[in-house]
Amino acid sequence: MSEQNKSNRGTVKIAGAAIVLVVVGVVAAVYVNGAGSGNTSDAVAGADSGPACSATVALAEAIQPFASGQVAAMASASEPKALTSLAFNNPDGEKMSLAALSGKTVLINLWATWCAPCREEMPALDELQAAMGSEDFEVVAINIDTGDDTKPKNFLNEIGVEHLGFYRDNTMGVFNDLKKQGLAFGLPVTLLVDEEGCLLANMNGPAHWSSDDAKTYIGKALEGVSETPSG
Repeated sequence: MSEQNKSNRGTVKIAGAAIVLVVVGVVAAVYVNGAGSGNTSDAVAGADSGPACSATVALAEAIQPFASGQVAAMASASEPKALTSLAFNNPDGEKMSLAALSGKTVLINLWATWCAPCREEMPALDELQAAMGSEDFEVVAINIDTGDDTKPKNFLNEIGVEHLGFYRDNTMGVFNDLKKQGLAFGLPVTLLVDEEGCLLANMNGPAHWSSDDAKTYIGKALEGVSETPSG
């Protein structure tokens, strides 16, 4: 074989290897960012989406007209979906599931310190909890940073968060469960869940959660909707 042919073969091998590395890099980036290929009907592991949540679908449909302005991206659940098996750590660092919050309407928010939109909306979530938090409603902001608690706790202290409980899942298991459900594609992820642990609505992306739009929307969910939106 001539020296020229050997050189050409070597060039082809190097180019081929480079292409493989680029493809692997792209796949890895998609995985890290939690991107999905679309909604799926797979249930969260251990979840029961049966008759227990059937009534929630009607309420989800009733509150949809109030998902406007700052919370217009909230999409009402179109089928019964129970999320009681979602697992994470409570503010004391102990394992819990959403079932432990039975009796409360809950706004679940998944966030991380490396997510810029998450950081921006955290003060508004804190304000929402201060304004509406009660034995009937709670904002449950779940941090999914890997590693220990140092970085997320420092961040919350720096921005002056005072009203949110420090919920955590450094395994990202809660995000992956919601991803299987077709409810999470990136961060932040927000879900409104009724007192039975049934999904009312969800969105991917940030919102101004201390706005009048958000408070009205959540208020209607708590009331069960007693009137139609104006306009």
